[in-house]
Amino acid sequence: MNTIHFILAGVFYCSSLAMSNPDKNQKYNLSFQSLADTWDEAIPLGNGMVGSLIWQKNGKLKFSLDRADLWDLRPMANIDFNKWKFTDVYQHWKNDQYKEVQKVFDEPYDRSPAPSKIPAGAIEFDVKALGKVKSVILDVKKALCTVVWENGTRLTTFVHAGQPVGWYRFENLSAPVEVNLITPAYNRAGDGKKVDQSMSDLDQLGYPQGVIAREKNRITYDQKGWGEFSYQISTQFETGKNSETGCWSISSANKGWEVKPKAEITVASELKRGYDKSFAEHHSWWSKYWSRSAVAIPDTVLEKQYYLEMYKFGSAARADAPPISLQAVWTADNGKLPPWKGDFHHDLNTQLSYWPSYAGNQLDLEIGYLNWLWKLRPVFKKYTKDYFGTDGMNVPGVTTLEGEPMGGWIQYSFGQSVGAWLSQHFYLHWRYSMDREFLKQKAYPWIKDVALFLDEIAVKKDDGKRKLLISSSPEIYNNSRKAWFAETTNFDLALIRWTYEKAAELATELGLPDEAKKWARILSEWPELAVDSNSGFLFAPGFPFNESHRHFSHLMAFHPLGMVDVSKGEKDRQIIKHTLENLVKTTPDYWCGYSYSWLGNLYARALDGERAAETLLIFSKNFCLPNSFHVNGEQHNKGYSKMKYRPFTLEGNFAFASGIQEMLLQSHTGVVNIFPAIPASWTNAKFDNLRAQGAFLISAEKKNGKVTKVGVFSEKGGKLRLENPFGSSGFKGDMKYQKKGIILIFDLKPEDKVNLKLQN
Repeated sequence: MNTIHFILAGVFYCSSLAMSNPDKNQKYNLSFQSLADTWDEAIPLGNGMVGSLIWQKNGKLKFSLDRADLWDLRPMANIDFNKWKFTDVYQHWKNDQYKEVQKVFDEPYDRSPAPSKIPAGAIEFDVKALGKVKSVILDVKKALCTVVWENGTRLTTFVHAGQPVGWYRFENLSAPVEVNLITPAYNRAGDGKKVDQSMSDLDQLGYPQGVIAREKNRITYDQKGWGEFSYQISTQFETGKNSETGCWSISSANKGWEVKPKAEITVASELKRGYDKSFAEHHSWWSKYWSRSAVAIPDTVLEKQYYLEMYKFGSAARADAPPISLQAVWTADNGKLPPWKGDFHHDLNTQLSYWPSYAGNQLDLEIGYLNWLWKLRPVFKKYTKDYFGTDGMNVPGVTTLEGEPMGGWIQYSFGQSVGAWLSQHFYLHWRYSMDREFLKQKAYPWIKDVALFLDEIAVKKDDGKRKLLISSSPEIYNNSRKAWFAETTNFDLALIRWTYEKAAELATELGLPDEAKKWARILSEWPELAVDSNSGFLFAPGFPFNESHRHFSHLMAFHPLGMVDVSKGEKDRQIIKHTLENLVKTTPDYWCGYSYSWLGNLYARALDGERAAETLLIFSKNFCLPNSFHVNGEQHNKGYSKMKYRPFTLEGNFAFASGIQEMLLQSHTGVVNIFPAIPASWTNAKFDNLRAQGAFLISAEKKNGKVTKVGVFSEKGGKLRLENPFGSSGFKGDMKYQKKGIILIFDLKPEDKVNLKLQN
């Protein structure tokens, strides 16, 4: 019997795709003939905790530095839960006094400079004597930036994958390069302009002047922030024959935080270890990262964008770092606060940012998101009791580093279903890992707490069905009084119904039948989703989707929740068809870049590979800067949006990567579907080690329009349901299976392997 053997080294398929081929890998690199002259087009380097942007300003090379926990954590002004509860908001809405609510909750977010993420500072190199730059390359395989000047001077720089340090090395120098630390504009008057969603200038934070101490080959900058917060940047460098090698780090400190070494101590220690040893460790980490999964598709633009997105994900996520915020470790270096204060938006942004971690087989990085949420449960429960007056748990829709609410448009920043959407990530981690301890200790307890909150916040209608007192749908009608709906929106309702459905499912899985019955009973008391036979999903009962809007909140039940799916029959297929037709019919005038990324996922879930690819191409070509950063607005005036601004945020980038994965592999229905949504022109495609629900690692290859190979590695065992990827063609395999229609069913043990091959 001929079999296909993908397994090497025990656990993972050995990737034979992009990152194993040095020559092919170069096509994914960022390559330019000059340094960028704006911060948001810079070369990004990072490790989840610290990051740098490589660019030039006023003829000098600049490393804009950042650290994920640099935050001004002063409380949001005017929000007093002793005076304002959710019921007060409701009464003001009901009595048409909503302007009072906006004054208390919305306006301070725009008016107050903090709480906010803040930048660290920059290292500046005087490179005027080096002349003209010849090339700037980001090697995504190695996470290494190389700058070469026409005179032969060469700079290599990287942020260590596992330590809070960055390195730089100049070679072929005729004279040492002058190094300086540049402080943020905390003490320099700004221009007062609010551009690209930056709320204000840095000087409005009111910090004292930071102190720079310079010795012969070391520069250290200490900055005091709000309260007892402070941080330090330090760089130290050594001059050799025709070379200069340096290391930098950023440390932070605050009351109640774990005490860690200051940056100057870390730098001194790392310099003793040396550049070469540090880079070897760094390269090893990235080699393992890239080995976890790989894809190869015939569209070179989409393939390159995919690898750039996964590069940024590997640079922005860690298990022991804060989760990915709006800009992660690349805070704006323009004298202003970052767009939308660089905060944690949980009405879309954090959620989309982690979509590619599941099929991308990066659960070890995704867990950092859940670790942070779990750690802050006491903060979230207190917020729930203080504002909503209930037990259980909800999460503010816009939070600080420490989980405190930041205000803003409260329909979303204080939304009632925020905790429910975050619940999905706990559920997905369970389903993709099949880690029963995680299920028992975290996934079910989190979902149960959210279910308890939703139970208490609900009210009964005259017909006996439940509803929310008032409801919203991000970010329909912005922050106006109209943005509150008297009936429960499809956005809130989908998340509520999903919560009870999954609470019952997980309780059953854990052998808790009484709790499962309770959740199933509550689920039955909620109404069905509001659907129109011609236009599909509505905003809410009586409110059709009839305007262009960036956030597709009304169709959450389709994606990402998967409650409505093409696999469930003609009724669902028609709802999805009409919803997507109406979505496009209303025009994309007010869509953002992430709208196109999300739409790519929607088309993939609808099994429409042609439109999925077309939509993701629009995103890549029109809503990203040359360095691949998603900047929300359309950049080339092709008519894809009337939004022309350029505030950089990451969720659009990572949702794009998820869209590619959805085209290649789907498992949300409990059935693994290989190449479910690729264009007909993609006759050759391949992927290794994409992860499916059930903790199955899948590899597959398509040649000349036919699937030729499929390999499965089962981490935890269980029942694998695989839609026959060979169609009517015969195939050979090395494991017994049952057949139910087009579904192949394998009963697998932990570490079992399934190898299938097209019959010649």
